[in-house]
Amino acid sequence: MRLDLFLREKIPYLSRSFIQRLIEEENVKVNGCSSEKCLLVHKRDKILITIPPVAEPKVKPEPIPVDILWEDENLVVVNKPAGMLSHPTSRGEKNSLVNALLFHCGHLCEMGAPLRQGIVHRLDKDTSGVMVVAKDDYTYLGLSAQFRKRVVKKTYVALVRGIPPREEGIIKGKIGRDPRCGKKMVLEGRSSHQAVTHYQALKKWKNYSLLKLHPLTGRTHQIRLHLHLINCFLMGDEIYGGKKWQDFPCKLKRAMLHAKSLGFFHPKTEEWMEFEAPLPPDMQSVINYLNLKKKKKKKKKKKKN
Repeated sequence: MRLDLFLREKIPYLSRSFIQRLIEEENVKVNGCSSEKCLLVHKRDKILITIPPVAEPKVKPEPIPVDILWEDENLVVVNKPAGMLSHPTSRGEKNSLVNALLFHCGHLCEMGAPLRQGIVHRLDKDTSGVMVVAKDDYTYLGLSAQFRKRVVKKTYVALVRGIPPREEGIIKGKIGRDPRCGKKMVLEGRSSHQAVTHYQALKKWKNYSLLKLHPLTGRTHQIRLHLHLINCFLMGDEIYGGKKWQDFPCKLKRAMLHAKSLGFFHPKTEEWMEFEAPLPPDMQSVINYLNLKKKKKKKKKKKKN
């Protein structure tokens, strides 16, 4: 097996890109010698890894407008726009929600990873909608426990190519890492875990549907993968949307997925709170187009009759 793949399998908490960087910087020795990532390892090879100390990264506040749905001294609920990262990554991206909230709030909870201040859960860069962010440790721990115990009520809406087999139902399927691509998830992948999603068809057109989705678990890319199991593909999703991911008259700039609502108990007051974000303009435009197309077809049929 290749050295980088072998180490990725044996040390799953290190990313493949980080392992490759260690190899390139000669921090991995095989039998006492520097090596290359494509080196094939064999039984009885001795591998020594040195992980150099890393300076703790700092996230800088940035004056970016944020759509605040609710805020108090403990937490802030926002409507995250599509195209914005939930938090910076080790690659040094800026313009994330954390950067914006640090400027707006002045401080966020510092528990967890340094780049993820206050982040209890996250939305993919292309996914818009409701997110809750913690300002203090007590709130962070309280919200984290609710997500872990599946107390939080999450509702998404998705525009898909395809028609679901029933008006509503439950999708079950194990999700794990793709052994060929560490950033991608697959059904029945490496270290897979059971995932459950409830769906309901809100609207149907000839080849497209608008679905409401309740993920009962919180696996990475769960909704995008589960849609495959009912022969529906998220419109505009380049990674999981199938060969016809861009099969639409106008070019879609992102996956058509929106976190419509989020409900949870406030960790301090213990009050149940539920927040909703309206559909973003790009998704509403697609719905308007499909409705208009359907209306025109009905008119043509009436004229023929």
